[in-house]
Parts: sequence; C-alpha cells; structure tokens
Amino acid sequence: MNKSDIGIVGLAVMGENLVMNMESKGFSVCVYNRTTDKVAAFLEGRAKGLNITGAYSLQELVDSLKAPRKIMLMVKAGKPVDDNIEALIPLLSPGDIIIDGGNSHFPDSVRRTKYVESKGLLYIGTGVSGGEEGALKGPSIMPGGSVEAWKHVAPVFKAISAEVDGVPCCDWVGNDGAGHFVKMVHNGIEYGDMQLICEAYFLMKDYLGMNTDEMHEVFREWNDGVLDSYLIEITRDILAFKDEDGSPVVEKILDTAGQKGTGKWTSVASLDEGIPLTLISEAVFARCLSAQKDERVRASEILKGPSPRGKFVEDRVAFIDDIRQALYASKIVSYAQGFALMRACSDAYGWNLDYGSIAMMWRGGCIIRSSFLSNIKEAFNNNPNLDNLMLDSFFCSALSAAQDGWRNVCAAALLNGVAIPAFASALTYYDGYRSARLPANMLQAQRDYFGAHTYERVDKPRGEMFHTNWTGKGGTTSATSYSV
Repeated sequence: MNKSDIGIVGLAVMGENLVMNMESKGFSVCVYNRTTDKVAAFLEGRAKGLNITGAYSLQELVDSLKAPRKIMLMVKAGKPVDDNIEALIPLLSPGDIIIDGGNSHFPDSVRRTKYVESKGLLYIGTGVSGGEEGALKGPSIMPGGSVEAWKHVAPVFKAISAEVDGVPCCDWVGNDGAGHFVKMVHNGIEYGDMQLICEAYFLMKDYLGMNTDEMHEVFREWNDGVLDSYLIEITRDILAFKDEDGSPVVEKILDTAGQKGTGKWTSVASLDEGIPLTLISEAVFARCLSAQKDERVRASEILKGPSPRGKFVEDRVAFIDDIRQALYASKIVSYAQGFALMRACSDAYGWNLDYGSIAMMWRGGCIIRSSFLSNIKEAFNNNPNLDNLMLDSFFCSALSAAQDGWRNVCAAALLNGVAIPAFASALTYYDGYRSARLPANMLQAQRDYFGAHTYERVDKPRGEMFHTNWTGKGGTTSATSYSV
C-alpha cells in the first residue's frame, strides 16, 4: 500500500482547504475527522479523484503515513489539541511529528513541546494566517517547536505557503512556543490595523459627512500608495458593495465587534513583559466597548458632547490627506510596539527571533500583508539590534513627514467628540517615547510617600536608592541610601 506524505486531523474549512492546497502541490494526504461522516463526505465531494485518502480512526491514520509520520491537527484550540495529543502518543514511534496548526496560545505550545519531546516524539506549533482563502491558495506559515522536525516538514510548508518575489512566506521561527507567539503578535497587529482603518472611515463618515462611494474612492487611491495592503484593499471593496436595494451593505451591519482572544493575549503578554503595547490594547478595548451596544445607545441619550463641525471644513481634500498621514504614522507606531514585544519575549524565552525574516513571512498570505513590511525587513537588515522601528531612518523620516497631519486629525477629533482611541494612543506613545523626561518623578515621589518604595536621583548614580520622610516636621527631609 502506498503511504501518504502527511496526515490531517480536522476537516473544518481551514483543514479541508489546507488538504486541497497540499494535494495541489504534489503531496499525498490522509485525512481523519472525529465525526467520521465528514471524512466520507469529503472524499466523495471536493477530494474525489485526488491523491487524498481517508482514515476512520487515529490508528488507521497513523498506519497510512510514511516515516517519520507527520500529523497536523486542525482542531479547536485548547482541550481538543491536548486530547488528540494524548490519543496519538501511544500510536506513534520515536521521531514522529505532531503539528498543531490552530490558534493555540503560545504558553500551551511551550508546555506541549516539552511534553511531546519527553515521549520521544517531535512537536511543532505553527501559526497559519490568511483565513480560508489563504489556507487554500497559500497562507503565511510560522512554525516553531522541535527544531529537529523542521527539515521533515519544511518541504510541505514552504510549498503550500504564499510567495512574494519567489520567496515562500514561511520559515522556521524558533523553539517551543515561538511560532504561535509570532502568530499571536501578527493577530494583535491585525487588531490595530483594523481599528485604525475603522477610525479613518469614521472620521470621513461622521466628521466630514462623506458617503460610501466617496470613501471607496479614497481607499482606492490609498491602496496605490504607501498604505497598499490587504486590509485597505478589502475596505475599498466593502465600501463599494451594495445590497439588493442599492444601499451600502456596510451601513446595515450592527456596530458590535467580535473577537477570538488573540488580541487580548497579545496585550496580556505586553503587560507581563512591561512593554507599552498601547495601540493594540486600545484596539482590543474598542471591540469590548462596541459590544456594549445597548448600554451605548442609552448613554447617547444622556451624555452630551460637541456636535461635529467637520462638514464645514474649508479644505476637505487636505483633511482627507491628514487622515491618510495619521493612519500611516499610527500604523508605524503599532508595528514598532509589536516588534518591541517580540524582542522582549525573544529574550525572555530564548527564541533568538529573526525580525527581518518575520516581516518577510508576513508579506504574503496573511491578513496584515502589505508593501510596508519590506521597509521593516530593510530596517532590520540595516540594524538587527534596532531597539524600536521608529528609530530607523526610513520610519523616523516618515513619522516626521506625517506629524502635522496626524496632530491635526487628533486635535479635530477630540474637539469635535469623535472617538479615535487608536490614533490618539499612537500619538501619545510617540510623544512619550521621544521625551527625554517624563512626569514619572512625581509618580515615584507619590509611591515613596505612601509606601516607602524608594526612588533614584538624577544627581546620583543609577541603582542607588533613596527614601524621604515626607511628613517630617519643619519641611526638612532625610534621604537614606539603599543597596539594590
């Protein structure tokens, strides 16, 4: 019996599309699904006549595969992944590979890699981005885990991934949870990009009074410039799409956003590492606020604000360009924060992430794909130890050029009561990051006053700690040196 190159567990849409993608690139695939009726339906439907076979038990799947066996789980994150791992371990041989292709939380992949390796097997936790279409036509793939496994799965993963300029949007990320971590940050940046676009749309709609056809033209023009990206492209198309009655569909959609948790995970990771991921966190909170629809409707009848005056802007074309500049500058900030988080976690977990390579993996197939990522690759080529993307000469110049329009937009929105949490947080971060001195001296004085937490002094060496008796009589203070 001819054995298959790889096995897939889970025949939901993503699983099916990956199978079809693998088969189209010349790989033989065996599929299994817990509900075995789906296996039969798939074989008689989309997979009919193709180099795809079915298994009706995990044992049958294992027996059908070439050594070392490669089994990719396309199941719901969490317990289903652990359950499948436990079921597979007794059936596999040393050196066989279990791959989790779902949206697992990276600490779970850290744990699972260690556990599976302890059983003599190899493990890969891989991010797969691009949605249903990407899975079928070429996603961005971000694998991490047991490095020994990479040489066995690389031919499959690189063949099925998207390509840009002949380079696959797939490369080895790092050990244990690195792959799923990078996918998580990708999704966090995706949250930020989407919120920024929504704020640009909201300003044009509510502040400038533009209709969807006018906004469609703006996004069409923007997609031919520095903002060229998948998300700008689909926003252009969404604004042009009409319902059966000729009205824009987007204006009929209830303004409550859903989320699956990866944005929240990114924000939590930033808090754990002490990295200010302000824009992505605001994008997460914006979705949370949108979900409070009924409460917001009640509040709109009670809480008052200014009436937007944007319809009377003298030069609407100039203000639309200001919005473009605000969007571009804020996008730079969002990616700068995301890459800063990756640097911190790479150090903490010993992943040795290659940031230029990650930017290349995101150039095609994934949701945040854009021409902008080539500039990030170049920035890290120029300086692999770059502390922050904003310090790269290209991005520093871009922020300087966009700054006036960015500030005009934020000022106008605040004065006219238009909510722009992502634009505003990006600008605040920029201003904070470029400040040699911040008001944290007052904060440290407050902490020392109520909790004796001590502080450092500008006229003393770093690391030398002091405490003041702030309630001492006569206005005098006494400072005591503390060893760190």
